[in-house]
This record gives sequence, structure tokens and C-alpha cells, in this order.
Amino acid sequence: MAEAVPVRCPACLRENGYTAPVFPCACGSPVHPPLDLAAPPVQLTHRTWSDTWVTVRCTSCGRESEWPHPELGCGSCGTVVLIPVHPLERVESGSGSGTGTPGMQGPAGTADPAGAGGTPGAAPPAAARPGQESGQESDRGPGAAGRTGPGGHPAHIPPPPPTPVPRPAFRPVTIRTARDAVATAALYLRWLGFRDVRQPDGRPIPSAAVDLRAPGLVAQVDPTTAPVGLRAVECVWLNGLTASATSVYFSLAGYTKDARARADELGIPLFVMDLTGMPQPVNDPADAMVGPDA
Repeated sequence: MAEAVPVRCPACLRENGYTAPVFPCACGSPVHPPLDLAAPPVQLTHRTWSDTWVTVRCTSCGRESEWPHPELGCGSCGTVVLIPVHPLERVESGSGSGTGTPGMQGPAGTADPAGAGGTPGAAPPAAARPGQESGQESDRGPGAAGRTGPGGHPAHIPPPPPTPVPRPAFRPVTIRTARDAVATAALYLRWLGFRDVRQPDGRPIPSAAVDLRAPGLVAQVDPTTAPVGLRAVECVWLNGLTASATSVYFSLAGYTKDARARADELGIPLFVMDLTGMPQPVNDPADAMVGPDA
């Protein structure tokens, strides 16, 4: 567990103890944002989506993921401050000394594969089989390459499909606030394979539900304690229809009977989240979205 560090409030100058959160990487290793304690904390006066998330690289597998930006509420005056983090260092691939292709290297100390007087880079002639004249092509000559597919399989027989890599188990985050519910839904959608999951820009519509968008996805998260009704399910379906995207709904308190029946008719995946942060599918479209390897 990370040690608590002192953070001075810029408003009242009181020092507050802060412990950096630890998040679970998809590989199973713990990751935490690298705090920049040399930089002063920034008072949060207007919350934006870019300030809410920070990109962190896992030191074990190198995966880059977005996690909630470290912030702290002052215990004296109540001011919320953002704790600076070190920027992500981009790993540049080194350009080593180029090595030549076998058979095409320079003449310094390398043998000519074509033999003395041959053309550099040319393959040596294949030996003729008994009963075959040197002018005849072998059955495995250039013409035979067109009859062999990748991996040595005949062209008329497709190679076997690659073995799918099992998806790692989802690691939930405890839900304590409405913001935690939105963050959990975003993490779960990334775990399902959706990229660039974020709240849409612009002024939000006055509603208890929070929108999440990704390429090909329109999702809504209801963090209230009331079950989601029929109208909310139909609205997210219309939003997905307008954007030509898949519609998904997350709820903390479940759904009404009419809402579940309508979601089944429209094919909208419904998920319910408990306070442990583990979304559970509640209808067949949600089971199909999660897949058998969840």
C-alpha cells in the first residue's frame, strides 16, 4: 500500500494527508499515478473530462490506461485540489545499426550464395532428381508455390483459425459516489473492448443519467437509487439509432418490468452494478455482449 504524503491546500494552507490510489491493470499488476510532489496542487474550480482522467503506464506489461486523476478535498475549508502527476514518458524505439538481409550483404567477409561468378542474391539451382533432366522444372519449383498456402497448408484447405486469447478477469472498483459508478462503467466498457470511452463534450443535458460515448457505442449510467424506467431505455435506444451505434445501459438500482421487456425487444444490453463495482448482465443482449469467456 502506498504511503500517505502531505498535500498543502492552496486556499487555507493546511496540510492534508493523501494516499495515492492503486488501480488494477488488465495484466493483474497494481498501478498508481506517479505523483509530482514538487509541483503545487491546483485548485479545482470547474471540472472537465480531461481533468478527470490521467494516462498511467503499467510497469509490468507496459499497457497504457486511463485512470481517475488524483484529487483531494481539504478537511478544513472543503476546497478540492488536483494533485499533479508526472507526464507520461514516451518510449522511443532505438534505431540500431541495420543488418543486411542474408544473401544480400556486402562482399566484406561474406560468401556469395550463388557461387563464384554467380549473380549476388540469386538462389543456387536445385539439383535434378533421378530421371529428370536439368531443363525440366521440379514439382516443387516456382509453380508449386502457388499451390501452397501460408504455414505449409495446401491452397484449397484453409489454415486452422488462431487460438483466441482468453480475456483477463475484470477487476472491480468499489462504488462510493455517483462518480465512482460512471468510472466503473467506463472501465467495464474498456474491458469489453471499446476504446476511447469518454463523456461527450458540450453542456450536459439536465438528467440524473450520465452519457458515455465510444466509437460505435452509446451508453448511459444511472447512479441513482431509483429503478430505470421505460422512457430512459427508449431514449438511449434512440440516441444509439441516431449515431448508428450500439446502445448500452448501466444502473445501480435495476430496471422496471416494462423497461426490461422493452430492452429485450430492442436488443439493448442492460447491466446492473452493485457497490462492489462488478457489473452484471440482466438480459440476453448483455450476455451476448459479454461473451462466454467472462
